[in-house]
Amino acid sequence: MLTATLSASAQQVLTLERCRELALANNKKLGVARVKQEMAANTRKAVRTKYLPKVDAVAGYEFFSREISLLNNDQKTTLANLGTTAVTGLSGNISTVVSALVQQGMISPEMAQKIGDMVNLFGPQAAQMGNQLGQRVNDAFRTDTRNMFAASVMLRQPIFMGGAITAANRMAEIGEQFVANEEQNMVETTLKNIDDVYWTVVSLRQKQKLANSYRDLVQQLNNDVHKMIDEGIATRATGLQVDVRVNEADMQVTQVENGLTLAKMLLCQLCGLPLTGEIELADEGKDVLPYSPDVEDVGNEEAFENRPELKMLKNAVELSEQSTKLVRAAYLPQVALTGGYLLSNPNVYNGFERKFAGVWNVGVLVRVPVWNWFEGTYKIRASKAATTIATIEMEDAREKIELQLEQCRFKLKEAGKRLQMATKNLSSADENLRCANVGFSEGVMEATDVMAAQTAWQQAQSQKIDAEVEVKLAQVALRKALGTLK
Repeated sequence: MLTATLSASAQQVLTLERCRELALANNKKLGVARVKQEMAANTRKAVRTKYLPKVDAVAGYEFFSREISLLNNDQKTTLANLGTTAVTGLSGNISTVVSALVQQGMISPEMAQKIGDMVNLFGPQAAQMGNQLGQRVNDAFRTDTRNMFAASVMLRQPIFMGGAITAANRMAEIGEQFVANEEQNMVETTLKNIDDVYWTVVSLRQKQKLANSYRDLVQQLNNDVHKMIDEGIATRATGLQVDVRVNEADMQVTQVENGLTLAKMLLCQLCGLPLTGEIELADEGKDVLPYSPDVEDVGNEEAFENRPELKMLKNAVELSEQSTKLVRAAYLPQVALTGGYLLSNPNVYNGFERKFAGVWNVGVLVRVPVWNWFEGTYKIRASKAATTIATIEMEDAREKIELQLEQCRFKLKEAGKRLQMATKNLSSADENLRCANVGFSEGVMEATDVMAAQTAWQQAQSQKIDAEVEVKLAQVALRKALGTLK
């Protein structure tokens, strides 16, 4: 008793709702879908920033082997020898003038000699001063651009991009909706799989009880027949027939137990539980499953609105339409506003001064495609063709879903009628088996008649179990088709 109690306490009792919760929490594909939804949300937020201005900051340093020169080499040489050239020319002119004045008798040779001595005395100093002045001019024209420092801040604000930014934002929103619909489709598929496996386990558990009950019936008959053989009332051939039935019943029990174990392992895998875990379902112990033949049905149009598959196809059509707008925008005029601040050292705003200085700038950029050999026209036509294909696929899926809805409704009606017939057949089989057992005990019926009644009873029980589960599965399939499986 203690062992049985510990074993029972180690088992988990799972309801259908609990199985659903575990499946939704542990399903790997749903986890990926949630991550995709987060990615889509971040992508939408990133595309939304295309409306806002962008600011970039750039800074750098460059070393050049040579500097920019505003003067050529001849000009530099001329300026460097400016004093010498000027004094040499002036001395020659003074000598010529003094010689002419001596010849004309306006000054004496002694005075001319004194003038020459003065020129010779002050000429080199004047030449040196002139050369220094020219060198200063040379130095003033140096740029010293071998070491360049530069930095800039640039602002870009799109004004009109041909509708590309609006189309991109709309595509990001549709993409987010697509991922959400994809997740909803995965949720419904997961719930349907869980419901199917859950009720399959319940049906196999009932069939296990049925197989055990049938084996007990056959075993009881086998005991009675062997007693009759010992008494000489029944033949040994009848005993062999009953023995075969006992072996078949044992084999059925083994098959059902194996199927039940595998079905529970599949249910554990879907729920994210250990495959070897001991579980028990809340509906396993019920002899009669709760039956509600009615499913809250909705019109086809509402079902179309609920189905995530159609929503995804609609999203595909909308994405294709926005893609066409995006292609068209690439061949329309585009206008952008720019502005910034440029900083450099040396700067050109004060004679290549070795200090940082900058300048503000504001501008407008306009891009107008002029001729592209109808490339844009062809691309737009191709994009519109893709939209047409997506629309046709959506209409085709709509027609198939409408057919699926009618099929699910018919299957549910058929399953309900089959359950009613199976219930009536079971009542007849119970009465038939009772009569066969009474007749066999009274000696008016053969063992073969009892075995036939037992077989009919087993079939009726099995058909009733199958009919009950078929109703459950048909209801799940209809709710899945209606988009109301939650």
